[in-house]
Amino acid sequence: MTATSVQRQSRPGRNLKTGLAQSPAELEAAQRLRYRVFSEEYGSDLGAETPGIDADRFDQACDHLLVTDADTGELVATSRILHQSAAEAIGGFYSAEEFDLGALTRLPGTMAELGRTCVHPDYRNGGTISLLWTELASWLVDRKVDYLIGCASISMADGGSRAWRIAQSLQRDHLTGPDCRVMPRRSLPHLAFPDHHRQEEIPPLIRAYMRLGAKVCGEPCWDPEFRCADMLVLLDVSHMAGRYSRHFLKEKR
Repeated sequence: MTATSVQRQSRPGRNLKTGLAQSPAELEAAQRLRYRVFSEEYGSDLGAETPGIDADRFDQACDHLLVTDADTGELVATSRILHQSAAEAIGGFYSAEEFDLGALTRLPGTMAELGRTCVHPDYRNGGTISLLWTELASWLVDRKVDYLIGCASISMADGGSRAWRIAQSLQRDHLTGPDCRVMPRRSLPHLAFPDHHRQEEIPPLIRAYMRLGAKVCGEPCWDPEFRCADMLVLLDVSHMAGRYSRHFLKEKR
């Protein structure tokens, strides 16, 4: 799938296209959108070396998924994906800095990691996320990936109570089997005594993971730089739910 392939409109009057970053300029646009969302909007301490740009050592090894407004040329959503072979060449996955991934390394097949997913605030709707997931599904099938992992983030702006409730809900309803559990390298601080009976809305991106059939691999990790709790999620690509798997897995596998 090329960077100019038009998929569909996510809202009336908005013509969105998806693809992979093909140039340094497109990568920089993704890094600027990430900075806008993670740092300016959510207050994450990204330690940016260049003002307005979120960049780290993983970027050059990743493919970067893009959703662009074809009418304005503006990048409206992005995510990066790191193939296992590329991860081995640079010393491991990003999530290995937060979790002991030993159990997952014993899974048969090929793994990839999704990360830094963000959407422009004016485009946060099901259509935009659907386009991003469609591009992701194409990438996974083209590269014969068996398992997808990634860190799903929950804000700790309230001190951690909401994150604990959401984490407990996810572990109750979407937990992997014992052979796929991981341990956080920084346990989430018990900053509050959460009300276990209070229901919290699952963040939209995590809901999207769960709709695809993903599971959480255990306890959350505390990410002080991003000021959030991270859940390690695991997706068996052959079990992808919905139209993504029907469209791609049937035609390409």
